[in-house]
Amino acid sequence: MTPATAVELVPYDPAWPEDFKRIREKLERLLAPCVVTIEHIGSTSIPGLAAKPLVDIDIILRSSTDIPRATRILLEQGYEPRGNRYDDEVWAFMRRDGKPPERVYLCPPGNQTHERRLIFRDHLRAHPADAAAYARLKLELAEIHRHDGDRYTAEKRHFIDAIIQKAISLRSA
Repeated sequence: MTPATAVELVPYDPAWPEDFKRIREKLERLLAPCVVTIEHIGSTSIPGLAAKPLVDIDIILRSSTDIPRATRILLEQGYEPRGNRYDDEVWAFMRRDGKPPERVYLCPPGNQTHERRLIFRDHLRAHPADAAAYARLKLELAEIHRHDGDRYTAEKRHFIDAIIQKAISLRSA
């Protein structure tokens, strides 16, 4: 049995966008031959939203064949491997010693998990009422599941899926 992961949410930090830019520049230098784009995702990418105090980043690679090379580079730079996430060939890595800590995901091109993250992020950026509803849900779940990060994340799934469907519907209208 693995120990429970505590849920820590902090108020939005206006430094997060600049932190992301600095981290992105570093990752672009490290992974230059492999990278198509690097995106700021997660709650720290949404102005005003409370979040776990770490920057989430999707790294879109040129090809799935770049995953081993990018993995080796990240490991050499002190990133901790966190495994294949979402059954979608998304490989996660943590760097806890950064200011702020970083969680990066290697994604092959055309990755559905990455596309859904962008849809969700962009919708919340453009729709403050939905962002506020998400903030309330996060704070409530963080209180209820304060010592169970996996459950906290799982309990957000329905809301996230509904927002993605809403965003897709709005695009089609």
